[in-house]
Amino acid sequence: MPKIVDYAQRRRDIVDATMRIIARQGLPGATMRDIAAEAGFANGVVKSYFGSKADLLAATYVDVYEATNRRVVIATAGRSGLTALHAFAAEVVPLTPELRDEARVVLSFLAEVAQDPVRAREVRATMARWREWIRGWLAEAAAAGEISAEVSIDVETDILLTYLYGAQTTSILGGESFDFEGFRTQLSYLIARLDTRHVGTRHLATGTRESKETAQAGR
Repeated sequence: MPKIVDYAQRRRDIVDATMRIIARQGLPGATMRDIAAEAGFANGVVKSYFGSKADLLAATYVDVYEATNRRVVIATAGRSGLTALHAFAAEVVPLTPELRDEARVVLSFLAEVAQDPVRAREVRATMARWREWIRGWLAEAAAAGEISAEVSIDVETDILLTYLYGAQTTSILGGESFDFEGFRTQLSYLIARLDTRHVGTRHLATGTRESKETAQAGR
């Protein structure tokens, strides 16, 4: 009797193997042969599911993106405004080694699509969804009086998106000894600075910097 092959599961296994390889060795080390070995398949099996390494990398990126979004939906359930915004960002910013592994996949894909208009559209589509979410939570925060009416929702949306991708890049460049706690502090400050209910928290970092500058000026 012929063996029944679960094609969806095989694709899943190959994508999972790709992520593990990229996390350990980076994109240059993720050859189709190594990925096949990691997944426990012959090299030809991988090629029958993904025609090229670029196709496989794109599928892995989409998998990471969708996994992130599933976590976001769970983390933000029952929350709104700045609380929901913080919960969302905490699922994207590499606050743990696992999230940094995801960041490595994302950055590998972005490097590959830099000169590929078709693949670049996939990235813009993912960013558009996150942008919509961020704008929605900021609008909720404004309606609830959590942020000042003077705050530009569009500008703050761009700032947060830039920070999210920048944090992913920094986590990779920081090496194995990178301080994940530093990201938690940055994220908390980034959200708290908008909160009209916590003025002291918003100006804490600024006050610290000003104190240092004053001390240096007096030397």
